Amino acid sequence: MVRSFNTTGPCVLSDHYMIPASARLPEVPDLVEHSKYFVLHAPRQTGKTTALRALAAELTAGGRYAAVVLSMEAGQPWTDDIGAATRAILTGAGRTARINLPADLRPPPWPNSWDEGLLSDAFAVWAEACPRPLVLFLDEIDSLGGRTLLSVLRQLRDGFADRPTGFPASVALCGLRDVRDCHSREIASRSLGSPEVASGGDPTTLTSPSPFNIAVASLRLSDFTLDEVQELYGQHTTETGQRFTPQAVEYAYALTMGQPWLVNALAYEIINRMAVPAARSITNDDVDEAAERIIVARATHVDSLLDKLRDRRVRRIIEPILAGTEVRFDPFADDLAYTVDLGLVRRTASTVEIANPIYRNVITRVLADGLFEGVVGAPQSRSFVLPDGRLDLDGLLARFAEFWHNSEDLLQADVPYREVTPHVTLLGYLDRAINGSGFVDREYGVGRGALDLLIRWNHTGPEGKPVVQRQALEVKTHRPGDPDPTFAGISQLDGYLLRLGLPDGHLVIFDQRPAERKRVATELGAQTTTSPSGRTITTVRI
Repeated sequence: MVRSFNTTGPCVLSDHYMIPASARLPEVPDLVEHSKYFVLHAPRQTGKTTALRALAAELTAGGRYAAVVLSMEAGQPWTDDIGAATRAILTGAGRTARINLPADLRPPPWPNSWDEGLLSDAFAVWAEACPRPLVLFLDEIDSLGGRTLLSVLRQLRDGFADRPTGFPASVALCGLRDVRDCHSREIASRSLGSPEVASGGDPTTLTSPSPFNIAVASLRLSDFTLDEVQELYGQHTTETGQRFTPQAVEYAYALTMGQPWLVNALAYEIINRMAVPAARSITNDDVDEAAERIIVARATHVDSLLDKLRDRRVRRIIEPILAGTEVRFDPFADDLAYTVDLGLVRRTASTVEIANPIYRNVITRVLADGLFEGVVGAPQSRSFVLPDGRLDLDGLLARFAEFWHNSEDLLQADVPYREVTPHVTLLGYLDRAINGSGFVDREYGVGRGALDLLIRWNHTGPEGKPVVQRQALEVKTHRPGDPDPTFAGISQLDGYLLRLGLPDGHLVIFDQRPAERKRVATELGAQTTTSPSGRTITTVRI
């Protein structure tokens, strides 16, 4: 049977293409060798469980360890009922051990202990009965909360000194976030009623810097590198003969920045749903179409991420990125760490940006969908097409300006991302106008107060051949008290056009100055000028 690209649940080597776990987590065998406790965290759908299961199987098959992945998620409903949560976890642990371990490595019957010590006693009797050092990868640890989470961490810490014969030799806590940070305000606020709080202590702190301060390392499972994307797609070529062109692989990496679920989802969409014939190589155009289909469909993984946009912590990070405003993010701030851990943004050497172009696109589309609900005047697909098939961008922007002035009050009324409503509205308008006939690529100029857009419009040229029309836009906002952004916008757009190799472009300026808005009829509109490098710039003031 030919393997496939997996987008649901952990990968199975016999069924799915996958990158070897040893390549993705090379540090783990050495940590296990030295009986260390450690933390592994990464955003959802990055392959944590897949890698851990493969590592556990390899360690057990090697004959030196009894290694298994245990899910802690069964304890999630019982935030403050430690006994119920622990019994649910141990029920699942027994079943997992029966499936994945030889009989002599499985746990004996769980002890009948008091709630606060049941987990540590269970792990202790297992380690004592096991003929090999016991290695436990505790997955979904951050699904636990409140006193249950604190109790689990403290029981592990209490048993740590008895390893390797009286307690698991090595333990990894795996989840979305680094559980060593459970002393933060977020976790402590869920721990009301704990001894520290009940006795009158500060509810934002705990008596210990961390209930899991025995961890020697915190590992973050990284996204795929370009080489790993090439290897993953190459496995399909080896098994089927169907080739991804080098340009297509690089483009898939550029669109996803190696996010594992997206890398697999693009390939699955192309091969299984678009059904590109096996005899034909997969090209950039196929990757483009697959990305658009994933964005429009908003698959479960993407939708679960977007649900987080409602979170105030996430909004405080995402909104200034979308607006391109000058913001210095505190690298130790929990809002930033939380949004990075979700996988929505990533740190670069100089700033913070949306994690990848697909997320950039889908975030603004979701925000725009909310704005356009109940608003009259949204454009119809292909409603701005010239007789020769080209996109009439000037006409489109003129019509958008009219739409904006007629609907601005309604669009900006009580919306969570109000700072970027103009940008998002324009993007939603463009998406609807070119739907099915092209793409709108987004780049956010963090610190430049700008949004760079590249419209790629597909049409038939005069000789009957397919042609791609490319149009570049720079979007800026003139806010009260700020200097006129026209000069800076022309300079920035000039650089963008130089990078794209285009002779002209449009600068769109949203004037948000209340007092000045009364002079719309005389001051606003389109003006053409020449950039410092000789390119034609059409400035549209809205």
